Amino acid sequence: MVKAKKKFGQNFLKDSSVLNKIIQSMPINSNHIVEIGPGLGDLTEKLVKYKDTRAYEVDTDLIGILKTKFAIDIHEKRFELIHTDVLRAWDEKGTLYDGSYDLIANLPYYIATNIILRALEDDNCENIIVMIQKEVALKFSASEGEKEFSGLGVITKLSSKEARILFDVPPESFDPAPKVMSSILYIKKDLDVKLDKSFLKFLKVCFSQPRKKLSKNLSTVYDKELLSDVYKDLDLIETLRPHELSASLYSQMYTKVKNGKERS
Repeated sequence: MVKAKKKFGQNFLKDSSVLNKIIQSMPINSNHIVEIGPGLGDLTEKLVKYKDTRAYEVDTDLIGILKTKFAIDIHEKRFELIHTDVLRAWDEKGTLYDGSYDLIANLPYYIATNIILRALEDDNCENIIVMIQKEVALKFSASEGEKEFSGLGVITKLSSKEARILFDVPPESFDPAPKVMSSILYIKKDLDVKLDKSFLKFLKVCFSQPRKKLSKNLSTVYDKELLSDVYKDLDLIETLRPHELSASLYSQMYTKVKNGKERS
């Protein structure tokens, strides 16, 4: 019996009805599948029946189990197992697969946000279907006006055609059971959109103190006169909180702030 390791954020999904619902929600296309953290291979087993799959696993103990379990699939090249930290793989190659792929995975909570952001940046990744903590899924799928709306929601809105929670997964579906509710998040990316790094830094400033006025957060970095002009140009009220502004207005505001700063 393999014990889940806390340091890798392991919670093994054991509910087959949840596994089947994940498979049913997969987009119909010819894309390769990439899985991160296959664990004991319960989801992998279903994925390889449908499509060629590449999986990234960091845990040495699990590699041996997976190699034995999927020996035939590996031999017949339906399944490729890569023993590495997935973030390192992204740093080295810039992508997790040399061709169009969909990311389908039960992600470790502690690096889920980072993985989704990297997948949004990866030009070869087209669809994301991941199981993560519900609280984080709400941040990625939220719209302006909702209290969960944050920089993650802005990034997702601008770089995707669709982002929603497909269904929730209760703690008892896992072994060991996590202390929180999980959700399956689906993101269909807009491959024509590329967000630049300085825009992401701008968003960090905007949401640095979510309960304060947006103008107050921005004034810690940008000139107040410039901000006043931008607010007038965009017809925004000064009392706006960060979660009340739409993603497209954040994009417009960023352009105006950047242009104004360059002129000055």
